[in-house]
Amino acid sequence: MSVNVTTMRASDGSVVKLECHNALPSTSQLAREYAKRGYPDRYVVFAEGKKKLDQDGRFRGEIERGVYMSCILRPSIFPSQASLLSSLSAVAMTTALLEHTTSNLGIGWVSKIYCNGKIIGESSIEGKLDNFTSYEYIIVSFSAVLSKEDFPPRLTDLVRKVFESENTSVSLIIAKNILNKFFPFYVNMKNPTKFMDLYRKHFLLRGRKIRYLKDGRRQTCKVLGVDEQNCSLMVEDKYKRVVYISTPNNVTIPKKISIK
Repeated sequence: MSVNVTTMRASDGSVVKLECHNALPSTSQLAREYAKRGYPDRYVVFAEGKKKLDQDGRFRGEIERGVYMSCILRPSIFPSQASLLSSLSAVAMTTALLEHTTSNLGIGWVSKIYCNGKIIGESSIEGKLDNFTSYEYIIVSFSAVLSKEDFPPRLTDLVRKVFESENTSVSLIIAKNILNKFFPFYVNMKNPTKFMDLYRKHFLLRGRKIRYLKDGRRQTCKVLGVDEQNCSLMVEDKYKRVVYISTPNNVTIPKKISIK
């Protein structure tokens, strides 16, 4: 299989290798295989379509169009710092997508992306430790379904498509924009104030009711905000106590929210 690999220089000056596909079942699975085989830092697997597989793992011909991208990182950070990558990547994705839509866009905890009150995508993080203090690799993945109603091609996108390459899709233009937003935040992870300010600005769940798991039971609480240091969710329980939640699996957030 022939693979189209291009080189781009990100906005922080770093060199990024971008491997482009029309459609894949999973960019993260391919990136994980590459990471284990020693592919370098900032090698990115991108697809503008996601192949939907049935329960038997077979492709039935349905492709969901959007932005699907996984980036291999080989960082020198502590495991405690890696938790910030979820909020950082959500900010990069949201600020990039906002440049391509007039629809209401925002973030749900930790990195769900809402458009007009519906979840359209998210970012995710996975990694492998080579010892207790450092990573062999981390994979940051971005995914978003882009409807033509919410993300119509702009004239500037179409002009860039013509001049960059006749094969450059609008999805790829948006993917590059996400990377250009992501890497300046990434290289300044030790100072999270800037991207956490943006995270709180675009955070949509403040004041809303969610459910979380405590002592084996689901409880309803009110979202107060997020903690700046580690992006824990701050909620008020039924006894008016402030509770900090750091495990996303213990939280049920709405799939749809009303835009205020």
